[in-house]
Amino acid sequence: MTTRRSFIKTSGLALGSASLLSAVPFGLSGCSDKNSLSYGFQTWTLRDQLGEDLPGTLKMMAEKGYKEVEFCSPLGYKDTPFEKFKSMSGTELSKIIDDSGLKCRSSHYGMGELRDDLQKSIDWSLEMGITQMMCASFWLPEGSMDEYRKACDELNEIGLKIKEAGMQAGFHNHHMEFEKRNGQLIYDILMEELDPEIVKMQFQVAVISIGYKAADYFRKYPGRFISSHLADWSNEKEAQVPIGQGVVDWPDFFEAAKIGGVKNFFVEMDPETFSPSAEYLNSM
Repeated sequence: MTTRRSFIKTSGLALGSASLLSAVPFGLSGCSDKNSLSYGFQTWTLRDQLGEDLPGTLKMMAEKGYKEVEFCSPLGYKDTPFEKFKSMSGTELSKIIDDSGLKCRSSHYGMGELRDDLQKSIDWSLEMGITQMMCASFWLPEGSMDEYRKACDELNEIGLKIKEAGMQAGFHNHHMEFEKRNGQLIYDILMEELDPEIVKMQFQVAVISIGYKAADYFRKYPGRFISSHLADWSNEKEAQVPIGQGVVDWPDFFEAAKIGGVKNFFVEMDPETFSPSAEYLNSM
C-alpha cells in the first residue's frame, strides 16, 4: 500500500502533508463573511475510492455538505490512483467535478512536477478552472537552511510564471517546517525568503500537536496566507479528533484568518471525521 510518506520518498515529489499520512481537507471560502463560507475536502485520503468510482465518491462528499474539492495533480502524483485521471483533460475532469455539485479551485502539486513539467501543470490547471496552485512540499526532512533558501528561490521563480498565467502559487507546510536549524525555525526562514506577492502560504493547523497555533502566524504575518488545512487535536487522546472536539480555538482561528488573508479553508483529517467536522463548522 502506498502511503503519503513512502510515495514522496520514492517519487522524489512533494505531495501534501507528510505529517498527516491519512488526511483529508475541508474548504471554507470568503472567511470575512460567514454567509459566504463553503466547505470542501482534499482528495488524498479518498484516493482509492476516487480511483474506483470518481463521480460516485464526489457525489457522496457533496451529499455530506461539502461544496469544494482540493485535488492532487494527476500529472505529478505518479503511482497513486490519481494517475488514473491523467488520460483526462482538465476540462473533462472539471466537468465530472461540476456535475457532482462541487467546485475545484485549488490543487496540490509536487515540487518535482513544478520543476520539470511546469507548463503542462499550468495548462492542466487552466483547463480545470483552478486559481491556486499549491506546492505540496519541498520534501527536505533533513534539509539545511541553505537548501530551504535555495528551494524558496526556485519556487519564487516558478510562482512568477504561475502568476503570469493568471493564477496564484502557494506553499503547504508540514510538521518538518516547524523544526529548527541552528536555533532558527525553518518556517520563519521560509516566510523571509518566499516573495509575499508571488507565493502565498497554506497553513497546516495540525502543527497544533507540537505547540504551534495557526492564529499566531496569521497575526504575525498579515496578508501572507491564501488557504489553510484544518485539523483538531486532543491532548488527552494524543490524536486527531473532529473539528470542534479538540484544543483549537476555532472562533479565534477564523478571526485571525481574516488578518492572515485566508480565502480557503481545507480540513485535513481522516475520512471518518468528515461528518462531525462538517456539522461543527456549519453550526458556527
